Amino acid sequence: MTIERQNPPGLHPPPGYHHVTVAASTRTVYLAGQCPLTADGSVVDGLIPQVDQVVANTAAALAFAGASPADVVRTVIYVVTEDRSVLSEVWDRLTTSAIGAAFTSASTLLGVAQLGFPGQLVELDVTAAL
Repeated sequence: MTIERQNPPGLHPPPGYHHVTVAASTRTVYLAGQCPLTADGSVVDGLIPQVDQVVANTAAALAFAGASPADVVRTVIYVVTEDRSVLSEVWDRLTTSAIGAAFTSASTLLGVAQLGFPGQLVELDVTAAL
């Protein structure tokens, strides 16, 4: 499997991700939105603890599928906020986490009004190619 991550000429230089990710693969893995839930289904309290739980859950789901963060070709990060500094804080935490390599591919970071679980502040959508 080959994954190419590129930035076309004429587009702004992105902070860590790439504008274009091309994957030649035989298998694609789509994870459900990874939420900040513990094994018993409770939502973790606090923004950074939620990010850390999402990282742990994503790492477990990728490993279960036989994938690694380096196999990720697309991420979408949802954060309940209107504050760009909060978005940056989440981005920084994710990109320096155990799954940081996942965010070098095509990635989108969004501030949203709300997510599915009461108290949920972060969700991560991941696609990997093997």
